[in-house]
Amino acid sequence: MATTEKTLLRCNDLYLHFQTGKGAVRAVDGVDFELGYNEAVVVLGESGCGKTTLAKAILRLLPRNVSKYSGKVALDGTDIMALGDEEFRRDVRWAMMSLVPQAAMNSLNPVLKVGDQVAEPLVVHHGVKKEEALQQARKMFQHVGVPDAFLSRYAFELSGGMRQRVAIAMALVTAPSLIILDEPTSALDVLTQANIFNVLKRIKQNLETSYILITHDIATSSELADKVAVMYAGQIVEMCDSARFFSNPLHPYSKKLMASVPRLRGDTELEFITGQPPSLYDLPPSCRFAPRCPYRFEKCEQDPPMISKEGRQVKCWLHT
Repeated sequence: MATTEKTLLRCNDLYLHFQTGKGAVRAVDGVDFELGYNEAVVVLGESGCGKTTLAKAILRLLPRNVSKYSGKVALDGTDIMALGDEEFRRDVRWAMMSLVPQAAMNSLNPVLKVGDQVAEPLVVHHGVKKEEALQQARKMFQHVGVPDAFLSRYAFELSGGMRQRVAIAMALVTAPSLIILDEPTSALDVLTQANIFNVLKRIKQNLETSYILITHDIATSSELADKVAVMYAGQIVEMCDSARFFSNPLHPYSKKLMASVPRLRGDTELEFITGQPPSLYDLPPSCRFAPRCPYRFEKCEQDPPMISKEGRQVKCWLHT
């Protein structure tokens, strides 16, 4: 499937299910979305809704207990789902798209210098000599605000914020078109979070990189987002440009998420979502948010389609 010239990534009918002793976990269950060049989409939702599994499905980082993995993923005009595992590893993962995982300390090797780790993707994927790769690593350190002297340090010698910057430099060093960031600031203090997001905005502007940002932090993510995708129980239930989403979300779940964010101005009372998300082992045939939705009505006993409305997409019967 070829993408349009304005589309970097397109996912169509993407599924990733896991088999367990209790049954199949439908973690990603028919996801469709697009991402343009030099664009950032923020994926929001509660824990367990499938955000990280979506990233793994796109990057093909699959566990052994996969029971269903299907759909189409087109990256820069190439149907990467049609590639073999070795071709995907060599030509796509870390070459065309890369990952900044949660908890940078856990993703960095404690017995290797961080400069060597940042240079390694160039050596492995592009065949660059180590000396030249280290020079490129030094340039990446400058982009993310890490001093040159840190090239020869180990991960345990760095602060949490510096380790996160190193992880971003490692993802950037092969100049991929797309970087997936999985909760990149979850373990950091507020000031460090702000600094990391400033780094990401500068990189997006200077290097024209596209992002998929997975996060719980609605307020901070609004600074980076061009689009917002809201996930619930393995599906995207709303997709919208960030300006309209943050001012007027359409899906009842999105409204509740936004109502739970503290505001600097105004005395609006914070809200919460009653109940719990459905089990991914046993998903209902109805709208998956219906048991928790304050607006549910008779038609919600049926699973709604994704509805297009004024350039926005929402999976809710209220907008038919």
